[in-house]
Amino acid sequence: MTQPIELHYWPTPNGWKVSIALHEMDLPYDLRLVNIGAGDQFKPEFLSISPNNRMPAIVDPDGPDGRPILIFESGAILQYLARKTGRFHGTTERERVEVDQWLFWQMGGVGPMAGQAHHFLRYAPEMDPPQVLPYAQTRYRNEVARLYGVLDRRLADREYVAGDYSIADMAIWPWAVLWEGQQQDITRFPNMQAWLDRVGARPAVQQGYGLAAELRNQTSSRESHKHLFGQPDQR
Repeated sequence: MTQPIELHYWPTPNGWKVSIALHEMDLPYDLRLVNIGAGDQFKPEFLSISPNNRMPAIVDPDGPDGRPILIFESGAILQYLARKTGRFHGTTERERVEVDQWLFWQMGGVGPMAGQAHHFLRYAPEMDPPQVLPYAQTRYRNEVARLYGVLDRRLADREYVAGDYSIADMAIWPWAVLWEGQQQDITRFPNMQAWLDRVGARPAVQQGYGLAAELRNQTSSRESHKHLFGQPDQR
């Protein structure tokens, strides 16, 4: 019997990627909440799994060769789970390359740019003192729009970004579904909107997206910002 995977998680886009994948792949897991607004990501026990103090992270007791494995970085986790199950990563090398390039497009583009858009459009103006930086707001709002234009054109003649539904969709969707917070005009991206609805209708996506959803707003206070955006001494 497969032992449950430890999922170290908080309800954010990067966390949703892995919770969605676990549900899509029918993998049992034990939820270990990492309250990033309270500074749990800096605790030694979490740093021993994720040295970059970022969640999500997993511990799989049934790792390669039957030995436990610790994995951080959401993209690496998605690739590992896809290999472990043989699902959602293509069946040929050409298909896997197609999935991987869109997965890395998310990791290197949509995630960082949308994350900065959220920061400067939502969080920075709430800081004490408020940080309203028009250049940064415009820069990241526009870059997110450019990336969503790429995604919209990609989806003009296909249902999913890399052939069949895959870990690439699981990686992109959690960030793209937050388009309102990134101050995007979704009417500019009709193919993306249809894809958001298509992916969002999947039961496993709804389950993963809804995991601990009631905790999401706990990172919106000024106190939590000290842990999210400060520079704690980790020596």
